[in-house]
Amino acid sequence: MSMVDLDQNETTPSTTLKMFAKKKELLSDTMKRTSEWIFSQEIPSDVTVHVGGASFSLHKFPLLSKSGYMRKLLSESDKANLSVIEMPDVPGGAESFELAAKFCYGINFEINTKNIAMLRCVAEYLEMTEEHTVGNLVARTEAYLNEVALKTLASAVSILHSSQSLLPLAEKVKLVNRCIDTIAYIACKNNHISSRQESGTNDVLSSSQSKPVLDWWAEDLIVLRIDVFQRVVIAIIARGLKQYALGPLLMFYTQESLRGLELFGRERKKIEVTQEHEKRVVLEIIVSLLPREKNAIPVSFLSMVLRAASCLETTVACRLDLEKRIGLQLVEAVLDDLLIPSFSLVGNTMLDVDAVQRIMMNFLESEIENYVSPSQSEMEKVVRLMESYLADIASDGNLSVSKFVNLAEIIPERAKLNDDGMYRAIDIYLKAHPAISDTEKKKICSVMDCQKLSKEACAHAAQNDRLPVQTVVQVLYYEQQRLREALEGTTFTGAESPAVTTKVEVCSTDIHPIPCELSSLERENQDLKLELLKMKMKLKEKEKDKPVAISSPSVGFPTAENPRLPRKSFISSVSKRIGRFYPFGRDGITPPTTKGSNEVRRDRRYSIS
Repeated sequence: MSMVDLDQNETTPSTTLKMFAKKKELLSDTMKRTSEWIFSQEIPSDVTVHVGGASFSLHKFPLLSKSGYMRKLLSESDKANLSVIEMPDVPGGAESFELAAKFCYGINFEINTKNIAMLRCVAEYLEMTEEHTVGNLVARTEAYLNEVALKTLASAVSILHSSQSLLPLAEKVKLVNRCIDTIAYIACKNNHISSRQESGTNDVLSSSQSKPVLDWWAEDLIVLRIDVFQRVVIAIIARGLKQYALGPLLMFYTQESLRGLELFGRERKKIEVTQEHEKRVVLEIIVSLLPREKNAIPVSFLSMVLRAASCLETTVACRLDLEKRIGLQLVEAVLDDLLIPSFSLVGNTMLDVDAVQRIMMNFLESEIENYVSPSQSEMEKVVRLMESYLADIASDGNLSVSKFVNLAEIIPERAKLNDDGMYRAIDIYLKAHPAISDTEKKKICSVMDCQKLSKEACAHAAQNDRLPVQTVVQVLYYEQQRLREALEGTTFTGAESPAVTTKVEVCSTDIHPIPCELSSLERENQDLKLELLKMKMKLKEKEKDKPVAISSPSVGFPTAENPRLPRKSFISSVSKRIGRFYPFGRDGITPPTTKGSNEVRRDRRYSIS
C-alpha cells in the first residue's frame, strides 16, 4: 500500500514518480508491519506534540526515522526522557503537521493543489529530506510540484494563494517565485497564441488581443493579496506582455477590492480602520500599475478610482496622477465623470471643483507638451463639457465667485461656437446667489462674450433682471449692431459670431424676419422710454412737494427769464453710468439724458431703432 496517493486526474506520472513507485513496492511490506506495530494497543504513545492548539499522542520512532528536526530536538534536550514537545510555529499549523505525521506513520492521504504548499513548507520545517530516508516528504512534494501542479495557470494561482499564509518559509523554498514565473509564462504564451490567431491589426486599443486571456486571468488572480498580485503583474510585463493589455485585469481587481466603499455621496460610510488602510494600500498600488498608454483605461473607471482615492485619503501624488490621466482623456469624458464629491472638511462645496480645475489644466498642458493639438470637434466637446459642469455646480450655494470665475476663465475661447452655455451657467449662479454685490455680478458676467450669444440667448438676456445693467446694454447694442449689419449686407467687424452669420443668411434668402425683429426691438425701446418718463414724473412730483427756501436768485422755481438748470438726479446718474459702458457713443448714438439737456443740445437723442 502506498503512503501517498497522488492526484492522477491532473497529469500522468513522470519518470521520477515511477521511480518512487518502485521504491514504495520494496518498502510497502515493511511499512505495513511498522504501522500495525505502532497502532497496536500493546505499544502506548511515548511523546505528545502540541501544535496550534491541538495535541498529538505519537511515538518517537516513526518521527525520528523521517524528521531531522525531531532528531535534533530530542538529542539536544536536557531531559533524558522527553515526553512533551511544544511546536507553536509549524507552517500550516495543526493541519499540516497531521499530514506530516501520517506520512511518518505510512498512512495514505492525497496530495493536491490545495495542500501541496503547506506540505512542502512543513516538510522543509521538519527537515524531512533524503538524508533520513529515501522518498521522504520533501522529494515527494517537489516531484508533485514540478510534474503536476506547476503545469497549469489555475493550479499555480491556487498554490500561490495558499503560500500567502506560509511566508516567509514559502519564499525560502522558492515556492512563491516558481508560481509567479509559471503564471507569467503561461499568460504570455497564451496571449501570443491568441494574438497570432486574430486578424492582423495594429490598434493598441483592440479588445480582441486582450479579452480572451484576461477574462480568466481576472477570475483566477482576484484571490491574491495585493503585494503578491503586484509581483505577478510586474513579472507578466517583464515577460513581454504589453502593459495596456493588463487594463481589464487591473480594473476587475480594483472593483472587487473596493466593494462596500460608498463613492457617490459626501457622507463617508464608516468602515473599520484596518479595512480602510488595506483599501488605501490596494488603491495606491493599483494606480502605480495602471498602463501609461492613452485610452488604455476608460475615463469612467479613472473617475471612479479618483472618487475612491479622495474618500480613502490616499497620498497627494496618487490623486494628482489620476487627475493627470483623466486630463489626458478629457475628450472621452461625460459630465458624470467630473462630478467628484468633495470629502475634504476644508471646502464647503458639494463637489471637488479644484480637482476638476486641475484636470482641465492638465488637458491644456498636454496639448503643449505633446505638440499635438486636439481637433476642433474635440475642443468643442471639451468646452461643452466644462460649460455643463459649470451649470451643474452653479446652483451650489457655497460655491464662491472666485472659484466659479477661475474655472470659467480657463475654458479656451477659440473653441467656442457661442457663449450660450456660459450664459446659462451664469444665470443659474446669479439665481442661486441673489445676495452677491453688483461688483461680483460684473466679475461673473465678464467671463461671457456678449457678441457670441445666439438670438435666443440675447432675447433672454435683454429681459433678465438678474444681469447687471451694463451687461444688458451690451447685449442690446451687439444685437442691434448685428441686425443693422445684416440689413446693410455687410460683415460684422467684431469677433466672429454664429448669430451674425445666421442673420446674414436669413437676410439674403428671406427679408421678412428682419423687420419683425426690428419692430420687436423698437417696442422694447418704447417701453424703456415710457418707464424712464414715469420715473421722471415721479421725481418731479416729489421735488414739488418738498419746500425750497429761496436764498439767492440762482436757486428757485423756473421762470421765462430764469429757466431750470439741469440737476443731478437718479436718472441722470444712471444715464451717465450707462454711458461709460456704451461702446457706440462715438458712432453718433448716445445714451439718453434728462429733458433739460435735450433742450440745450437737441442732437443728443437716444435711439436704438
